[in-house]
Amino acid sequence: MTSGYERRLQERRDELAWLYMELYDRRDMLEQLLERMEGAYRRREQSLRRLDAKREKDPGWFRGGKMLGMTMYTDLFAGDLPGLEGRLDYLREQGITYLHLMPLLKMPHPDNDGGYAVEDFDQVDPSLGTNEDLSRLTAAMRRRGMSLCLDFVINHTADTHPWAMRAKAGEQEYIDRYICFDTPDIPREMEKTIPDVFPETAPGSFLYQKEMGKYVCSSFHLYQWDLNYRNPAVFNDMVCSMLHLANLGVEILRIDAVPYLWKEMGTTCRNLPQVHTIMRMIRLIVEAVCPAVILKGEVVMAPKELAPYFGTAEKPECHLLYNASTMATQWSALASADVRQLKRQLDDLHSLPPHCCFVNYLRCHDDIGWGLNETFGKTIGMDPVIHKKYLYEFFEGSFPGSFARGERYNYNPATQDARTCGTTASLCGIEKGLYEGDAVQVSLGIQRDLMMHAAMMCMAGFPMLSSGDEIGQLNGYEYHDDPDRREDSRNLHRTRFNWDNAARRREAGTVQQRLWDGLRQLEKLRAGERCFGPDAWVTTWDTANRQVLALVRRAEGETLACLFNFSGQPQDVHMEAMEGEFEDLITGEKGLCSSRQLGPYQYCLCRRRD
Repeated sequence: MTSGYERRLQERRDELAWLYMELYDRRDMLEQLLERMEGAYRRREQSLRRLDAKREKDPGWFRGGKMLGMTMYTDLFAGDLPGLEGRLDYLREQGITYLHLMPLLKMPHPDNDGGYAVEDFDQVDPSLGTNEDLSRLTAAMRRRGMSLCLDFVINHTADTHPWAMRAKAGEQEYIDRYICFDTPDIPREMEKTIPDVFPETAPGSFLYQKEMGKYVCSSFHLYQWDLNYRNPAVFNDMVCSMLHLANLGVEILRIDAVPYLWKEMGTTCRNLPQVHTIMRMIRLIVEAVCPAVILKGEVVMAPKELAPYFGTAEKPECHLLYNASTMATQWSALASADVRQLKRQLDDLHSLPPHCCFVNYLRCHDDIGWGLNETFGKTIGMDPVIHKKYLYEFFEGSFPGSFARGERYNYNPATQDARTCGTTASLCGIEKGLYEGDAVQVSLGIQRDLMMHAAMMCMAGFPMLSSGDEIGQLNGYEYHDDPDRREDSRNLHRTRFNWDNAARRREAGTVQQRLWDGLRQLEKLRAGERCFGPDAWVTTWDTANRQVLALVRRAEGETLACLFNFSGQPQDVHMEAMEGEFEDLITGEKGLCSSRQLGPYQYCLCRRRD
């Protein structure tokens, strides 16, 4: 009798072989890969094989309105993996179905870029637990209807990884696993066209490694060496580490820094065609061995550059991508009380094919990079440099009249470019109001916070919260006193979870209760309303008011008009062709949606049964 794996592989083998030989032309390495894939399948436990069979019948399982994500650092939330397992019921109380844990594989200390410098792709870092702890956690999550997402840092290793150590010792087999040159000529020529990732803290893309006597590609930090994907041994070993994580129960693999995987002289070394060959092969391998697992790509690019990473409906690559551009544009809309760029951004995303699916979020472990559509901005009178400068000054609180509290990250004096750090609550004004003892400011901050979350939750795709946002976690300035952390302002929002404040979510009138209940209302609406189903049609709508965003969702004879006032003043809204009586699912009021007034930072979700 043919196994599920044999059937799935047979359906994909010809394409996988063709792509592999096109890229590597190594039949022996292809056969090695196929043998290792079969071994991974044989080691896959029965409960995961049952999940594979279930997900094969429902491949769009992650698209429904009940999907609700959260991202966190294990140590900051619960200390370690066993501690996290003991806190799962807190997450279930909020309705979390998708949990993204920041990198937890073995890493050097203290220089590990938040875990993105990996020493061993097959072992949990001892400070967080063991592989057995991870397997128990994922089993406990499945019993509660939750799926675990882990980062897979595919582009580079730590310079303390065994491969790097053996390369430093002069072993050619391992030198060949990295991008190395004997002289600086080619690296310097390549750096003419490769943009710096961290121009202030890590300029350039190559370093001179004295022990090897070679120049090594290092796109991110000096202690992170880029892998050489021209070498099939690198591809085979990295894919097998991915399958190992899948066999520990990881259901979503976040593929880090996807656009960087292939380097070519005379290019930006971003988004090259070979990257898509690699991602398509990974998709085929995962579908054959462990179809319960999906791939989420970290592709921080403009919308027009995102679509290729989904592949086509017939030959897909990533299942999910981050909606990073809309995150930035949404904060820009809040600071400027102008939604025109946000509306244009959403229109661009809505124009993508229906198999494209995004994870929407307001904040994450990283900074807010102000990658706006500068061409469109100029058409509405926004000077790109001036507006970007306004945004990072506004959200650090230095611009007159700002309600926000945050900090700059990676400031470049030559270009006047910078990014922004801070928690959602602090950037929305809650911190400033609490510090000044001003209840009105606090209430406005809470309203901004909920409005921003409501807009994010109503966009096409599914929402992911940042741990602590549900209780209004504020910036943590104590990192300034830590010599190992003070040079990285992203630590401002990488703060230890405040369990005392979490307990206050049940105390009427507290910031924590108001945010928790407001978010739970939105989360329950998403889970229960037809218009948030996987087949819903979503578009923006004209409101005749640049300060108000409208999103319209339609499904199964219902229309949901979602309105968001991004300003601190009452705003009139006129929506032509949106006739009939609507029920506001937030307040329970009934009335016309075609013409109405919204209070400061008010949001409403108005349902009409067609």
